[in-house]
Amino acid sequence: MNLSGLEIFKYLPGAAKSKHTNCKKCGCPTCMAFAIKLAQRQVSYDRCKYMPKELKQLFTQKASQKTVKIDNLIIGGENSLYRHKKKFLNPAAIAVILDCEATDFNKKIEQIKNFEITRVNEKMKIDLVILKNSKKFKMKNLCEETVYIKEEDFLNLSLKKIKYNKNTAKKLIEIRKKVIEEKNDKYSDPVYVYFKSGIDKYELCAQSSYYICKYANMLVFEDFDESLFTTLMILRQNLYTDPQKPLQVKAKIYEFNNPDENSIVFMTTNFALTYYAVANELENLNIPSYLIVIPTEGMSVLTAWSAEKFTAEIAAKTLKKFDFANKVKTREIIIPGLLAHMKAELEHALLGYKIIVGTIEAYEIGEFVNYLKSKSLIKST
Repeated sequence: MNLSGLEIFKYLPGAAKSKHTNCKKCGCPTCMAFAIKLAQRQVSYDRCKYMPKELKQLFTQKASQKTVKIDNLIIGGENSLYRHKKKFLNPAAIAVILDCEATDFNKKIEQIKNFEITRVNEKMKIDLVILKNSKKFKMKNLCEETVYIKEEDFLNLSLKKIKYNKNTAKKLIEIRKKVIEEKNDKYSDPVYVYFKSGIDKYELCAQSSYYICKYANMLVFEDFDESLFTTLMILRQNLYTDPQKPLQVKAKIYEFNNPDENSIVFMTTNFALTYYAVANELENLNIPSYLIVIPTEGMSVLTAWSAEKFTAEIAAKTLKKFDFANKVKTREIIIPGLLAHMKAELEHALLGYKIIVGTIEAYEIGEFVNYLKSKSLIKST
């Protein structure tokens, strides 16, 4: 149930200044404090012993879509309108429909089997293939990560098809609001948008991206387009993370291309997107290197610095924890360009190390390393 703290408070004893106002039995100092925590889902509604029936009913009423399962693929089941309030649950599925009698069918099957992207340590492939005219088709030697279903079986599922036209976005939003805000079961079936072949690729990308955000549970395409699907999968991955839990990697010393005691050293935060951007560049350098990842609770570089999660003291403790000084002879550490103002502070805390201010963008690392080599600022390895 999506009520604000003030809307919840109006139901509680504190608003009416009744006998049980601010009784503290819920564990909060005031009824208003409880209402705010309840709105943020930090406490359960049943913590208040004096909650009126009307408010309790609002929290016990179901306000979510039905869930449809096809093997290991889950479609629907959403119970929120806004990602910043509550995590979206089941990523919008990307499906392709194939005609088994088409002359290029085998080619398309191979394309789907071979299509794969990896981002932030997650491997992504086409979620579902819907097979037309599949009576003679044998589902053997297919990609295990992709689900295959015959068209006739697909059409029997509790899924609502939305036609692609100028009213599609309006319809998707209306359906989600009907089930979440009005708790109308007539609109509880998961919805998908069907895209026929031949749509302009730029229009297709723009519209399908918008529908993932608002609020398609699945997109079905007649055409297979790797660039389009890559774009949608990256967008989807960002959208279906938990906004209250930053993506992060383990804070430790990472190694690339078999480094030794003389290899180049970088430093960054443990925010997953930052780490993978830097790690990808270091891997492609084909130069032995180390990456010191500081524990910053999943914050990006400037955010971590402003929240005092990336400090010279924390950096020094990280190196000491992993006994880095005794593992390598290298005494230069390249830090993100956004932390240039920390150079002197880090050199003071990391005695014996020279701090080199690196690039702001990860894609510039390769060119920057070549520059350092040309000026003999680092050893060539």
